[in-house]
Amino acid sequence: MIEVRPFAELGGAHHGWLNARHHFSFAGHYDSQRMNWGQLRVWNDDEIAPHSGFPPHPHQDMEIITYVREGAITHQDNLGNKGRTEAGDVQVMSAGTGIAHSEYNLEDETTRIFQIWIMPTEYGAAPSWGTRPFPKGERAGGFVTLASGIDEDGDALHIRANARLAAATLKAGQSAEYRLEKGRKAYLVAAKGRYEVNGIAAEARDGVAVRDVEVLSFTASEDSEIVLVDVA
Repeated sequence: MIEVRPFAELGGAHHGWLNARHHFSFAGHYDSQRMNWGQLRVWNDDEIAPHSGFPPHPHQDMEIITYVREGAITHQDNLGNKGRTEAGDVQVMSAGTGIAHSEYNLEDETTRIFQIWIMPTEYGAAPSWGTRPFPKGERAGGFVTLASGIDEDGDALHIRANARLAAATLKAGQSAEYRLEKGRKAYLVAAKGRYEVNGIAAEARDGVAVRDVEVLSFTASEDSEIVLVDVA
């Protein structure tokens, strides 16, 4: 099954400084049919106005991945971590027993991010945060794992979840494959571009939910940047 969830049909809210669209139920947006996708709980498409952002707030027992599409996001937390993550790069926060953090767009341009929450397989661990640059050239023409809790993905940012975040940058006309192990699901969103997956068309920011499919074949109809979460 491959189901396209058009961006225009997503719920969300506009707070002035934040324009948020939600692929799953979140905050004031409730959809009983879209509570999660396997262990994937949240996929928010956030546009953050210049010199604004999320003030300090707490999290517990959740793996939170931020994929920066445009601009940059600056993180600070009560563990003393502080860092700036730029477009194309990823940061991971394992909330564990509890962490309080802020996320600000300190830039002069709008920052656009995907914020992805995955339910952990390990609870009660110490909180942590990390970021890593992933030049887009490294993922040109195929999927590269950026964050993972799967043992074989040792080079990726670690998360405490049976999940993998991968991304691919495809030129128009270029193709790539991604294989899902039996029983696993995928959810994918293009940061930009248009493409087909197993012959089904999707556009930038559409959600695509996948289950009971072992080989995903992608072809870009225009230059595309595709982000994929593989979950149990």
